[in-house]
Amino acid sequence: MQPKNLNRLLRALSRQGLDVSYENQTYSVRLHQAKKNIPTAEILLPVGFPVEAKALKQLANLANTHHPAGGCVCRICATPDFHPGDAGIAIGSVIETENMIIPAAVGADINCGMRSHVMDLSIDTFLAKRDRFVELMKGDYFFGTRDVTMTAKSMQALFQHGVIGWLDTILDHPTGSFVQSDLSQLGSEIERIFFNGSMDGDWKLAPEELVPDAGLVRDGGLATIGGGNHFVEIQVVDRIENRALAHAWGIKAGQLALMIHSGSRNVGKYIGGAWRDKAKNAWMHGVKYPDSHIFPLSLNSHPELVSSYLQAEATAANYGFINRLLLAELLRLRLRQVYGDMEAPLIYDLPHNLTLPVARESKNSQSKINKWVTRKGACPAHPGQPVIIPGSMGTYSYLCVGQGNAEFLNSASHGAGRVRSRFDLTRQGASATEAELGLTGVDCITLREERRIEEAPAAYKPIQSVIDVQVEAGMIGVVARLSPVLTFKA
Repeated sequence: MQPKNLNRLLRALSRQGLDVSYENQTYSVRLHQAKKNIPTAEILLPVGFPVEAKALKQLANLANTHHPAGGCVCRICATPDFHPGDAGIAIGSVIETENMIIPAAVGADINCGMRSHVMDLSIDTFLAKRDRFVELMKGDYFFGTRDVTMTAKSMQALFQHGVIGWLDTILDHPTGSFVQSDLSQLGSEIERIFFNGSMDGDWKLAPEELVPDAGLVRDGGLATIGGGNHFVEIQVVDRIENRALAHAWGIKAGQLALMIHSGSRNVGKYIGGAWRDKAKNAWMHGVKYPDSHIFPLSLNSHPELVSSYLQAEATAANYGFINRLLLAELLRLRLRQVYGDMEAPLIYDLPHNLTLPVARESKNSQSKINKWVTRKGACPAHPGQPVIIPGSMGTYSYLCVGQGNAEFLNSASHGAGRVRSRFDLTRQGASATEAELGLTGVDCITLREERRIEEAPAAYKPIQSVIDVQVEAGMIGVVARLSPVLTFKA
């Protein structure tokens, strides 16, 4: 089956400077003027989904990125939540590069990612004390009642070694709310975090005010949700699809679940913004800027900058892993306070926006590191690896398992993908009904009504089609379906 008026669509895209073809729910796109050695970008998109010329142009520009000193894009694709990005990089992009990296392809929301827990708590028991629980969480997430005080030593370890380093120091000297935490449980859950939540960072690359030589650090950004489509959501396990894996992962129908979508917050903005400028400033003198204004760093001309960027990105990524862990731990502590002792174990934590060596992606540590995979609004989906794909706050979310589809660079979508802008939703919100926005029955906890409208279900593509097309393509398998109960939006 092919889209209606396909030929008319392809002609319209051609007028935009794009060579586009379509087969088996996959669009192939190149710039008209692209050289023969430039790879064709492949976009998996369900029939009936909008094809946005702006997003296609962004992906084709990314495919065309190369460095005059050496370095190119080897392969490029996009997941079904594909849509335009504000910074010129399409959301849902996945690229493999050789002899170069592209800081802009990750952007400033470094290690934006997902985290999921399950709880042995029934929906009726939860709702009986819902108001008390919500008030406590509003205090922690919105009003600053959380106590995430850290020692200078633990902050340095956090940036340097991520979850492993932070936990090692906090075991010696717990601070803030985490005096009440089950630190042995946090330690046992490390293996359920992508790369154990620990990358090769350098605390000296973090914002200076967060890494003093001594004393205590009170970081106002730590354990915060953030804006945009970030959230913390209570869900119920609505349906089990893969009983064997659900049992192995500790998931049962009727359980409550916790899902978190957040990243490295202001640390990512600080590092991502700085390196966007450094990459531009490092461009070869006398060589014309790229038309796309996407500036890569070449391993041939600036190996030290490539190494420094990757370490800076890892520093922000470590903060992102800890941010999600702390958001979950604050909620787990409040659950125990309101509902009594419970384990609420971690299912998995995985990143979206990261650059990873192909050697590490393939677990072949002997491979020479001159190739990288960069994901922007897409997540890794290696064989057997848990994959977390949220819908909107009015639709289902999914716990999946990666199938390791090499054609799509072992990746999957990070959500449903926006189909309408926040500006469009806010403009319409004053006149649209709750039903038109998809907000009927949605329990959204936020301090700003416009956030509820901006993130209304009507803003997003149908999640079921996004899941189905990836299952059909052999990218993921579904383990369980989750239904929203209430959502926190900052």
